[in-house]
This record gives sequence, structure tokens and C-alpha cells, in this order.
Amino acid sequence: MATPSTYVYDVTDANFQARVIERSRTVPVLVDFWAPWCGPCRMLGPILERLAERHAGAFELAKLNTDENPRTAMAYRIQSIPAVKMFKDGQIAGEFIGALPEAQVEAFLARFLPSEADRLVARADELAAAGHLNAAEEAYREALAKARVHPAAAAGLARVLAARGERDEALRILADYPNDPRAAQVRAEIQLQQVAGDGVDIAALEQRLAANPKDVDAHYTLGMALAARGEYARAMDHLLEVVRLDRSYKDDAGRRALIDLFNLLGDDHPLTQQYRKQLSYILF
Repeated sequence: MATPSTYVYDVTDANFQARVIERSRTVPVLVDFWAPWCGPCRMLGPILERLAERHAGAFELAKLNTDENPRTAMAYRIQSIPAVKMFKDGQIAGEFIGALPEAQVEAFLARFLPSEADRLVARADELAAAGHLNAAEEAYREALAKARVHPAAAAGLARVLAARGERDEALRILADYPNDPRAAQVRAEIQLQQVAGDGVDIAALEQRLAANPKDVDAHYTLGMALAARGEYARAMDHLLEVVRLDRSYKDDAGRRALIDLFNLLGDDHPLTQQYRKQLSYILF
């Protein structure tokens, strides 16, 4: 039996799906397949339990007695014990067989557990959501000091800076992550903030376009202003027109704005799918 603990518990055939597979979508779950007669299991078990307590919730240890739960053992083709498998997001992320020394088990765990920088970013996200921007900025910067390349920390820091009006500094930070979707999303948010903060007269822009439907600058400014108001379909219509009329406008600003909006909405959003296809027709 497992030592009673928040982080260490026994699992069975009946609750394996809930306690391991589903739970691993929230926190990594390490499964120890063992049996009472197995000598190496008795050596490894206390090491795993000690590490689970030491990491205090960074992962959970689920112990499955293979004698009492043959269905799960058979499903995972357990032929030799102790067998240890790490589950993340409902899938096996890593595994080993045999009673490894504690240092080797710790090295195995390090591949799957949040780093110190990851924990700082999680804390910073909480602070930012609560409106404590200065404390969040400090935590994001500390994370970047510990892990020079950390897209989540950079995106979080940029969002905090932008919220304080420091948009140029935010964009400079994001420039180091040109292909990261989180950076692209924050970049789009900042550009929309810039337009929204400029007091754009939408009615005047519409009048300009009524007088001259080929006014590229009016299409672009109106598209960005509409996006800032959350009117994404109308915004994308105008930005597509920018691409049709003048691909070189402001260094391909129409296409870049559309890509940012796609990233902002996400790949699965119906507008992303619809307008990405239209953009492809124009470009190719």
C-alpha cells in the first residue's frame, strides 16, 4: 500500500482512467507498477514516495499492485517490475524498468517537471491576472534571467509592459520570438491597443472609402480599428483589401496584420480558417 499522502496514492483497474489518465491532464502522474513479492519494488517504492513528497505537487505518484489489478498491467504490457511510467496530458511521456538509484530517478523526473523558470511564470501569470503588474513584471524578468529563452515569460512580460503603455519595449522583447504563437498573439494585442488608443474616427474612414474604395491607408486603419473593437470579420475584410490593392503597403502590413489576427483567434476559429483560405487565394 502507498504511504497516505496528498501526492502518493494507490490506484486500481477501476479508477486508473480517472486517477491517472484524466488527472495527468492537470499534473504529471508517475505510475509505479509493483507487487508485494518483488524485492526491487520494495527498494524503489520508498525512493519514488520520497521524491513525490520532496517535489510537493509538481507530480503525483500512483502505485498499482499488478497482482491485484491484472487488467491495467496487461493493457500496458507490464512484463517486468518495477515498471515506472510518466503520464502527461493523458499519454505516456516516459518510462523506465528496474530499481534505479535516487539520483537517476531524479534525473528522469527532471525531463517532465516544471523548471524553476516555469514556476516563476505560473506565479507571474497569477499576479498579472490579479492586477499586480509590478510584481508580475519582476517574476517574469526573474524567469527570463534563469532561462534566457522562455517564450511564455517573454509573452507575459510583454503583455504587462503593454498594459502600462510601454509598447515599444514590449515589442522589442517579442522580436526575439518571431515564430512563437504566444508572442504573435501578444504582438497582435499590442497593435490593436495602439490603434484603439489613437481615437480613430471610424465614420470618417468609411466616408473616405465611399469616396475612394482604393484608399489603401483607409482600409488598413479601419481594419485595425475594427479589430480593436472585436469586429474581426469586418476587420479582416478591409485587411484583405489592403493585400489585394498594395502588397507592399507599410512593408506588407496588411498580410502581417491578418497573420497576427489569426494567431490572436487561434487556428481552430472559424474566421481564421475562412480568411486564411481567402488570403491564400490572393497571394497564390
